[in-house]
Amino acid sequence: MTPGGQMRESVELVYVPTRADVADAVRVQMRYGMFRRLRWLLPAVAVLAVLVIALELFGPGEPDSGRVALMAGLGTLVAVIGPLTPRLAARQMFAMIERQGEFRARVDEQGVGWTTSDTETVTRWPMLPRYVETPTQFVLLSADKARAGAAALPKRGLADPVDVDRLRDLLDRSITRL
Repeated sequence: MTPGGQMRESVELVYVPTRADVADAVRVQMRYGMFRRLRWLLPAVAVLAVLVIALELFGPGEPDSGRVALMAGLGTLVAVIGPLTPRLAARQMFAMIERQGEFRARVDEQGVGWTTSDTETVTRWPMLPRYVETPTQFVLLSADKARAGAAALPKRGLADPVDVDRLRDLLDRSITRL
């Protein structure tokens, strides 16, 4: 109940997180969080490595085989790590989340409360002031300076398809959609 005596609107979700949920949330978090710069930096480093190799091989004088090998290794490392970073992060996070089993989430004007077999957590909206909707879930993004945190609310956890619109409306009233 609110101080005015009205019932507080809430939406409830019940779900078991999947690897796909976590991977989707990690992709969103990396797009909007502290890793967004990394998405631009890694390709730039790869291009720089290719340019150094081209200059060494086709420029004046004898190529420095050590520098060519170093740049080839750096370029290969960047080319492999870039696409794998979201998968590796999701894998590590899923290992922690999976152990908690079924999640019950309650979303209202104050924030989100999660209950699992091991924990009960309530997070107020100032800690999660932004969200992104994907085709399968709502990803809540943290307010910390590094923007490193994220939480997901899978749409399949809602009891009724109409609840997707109710949850979207509640989130739009409470936090900022990106």
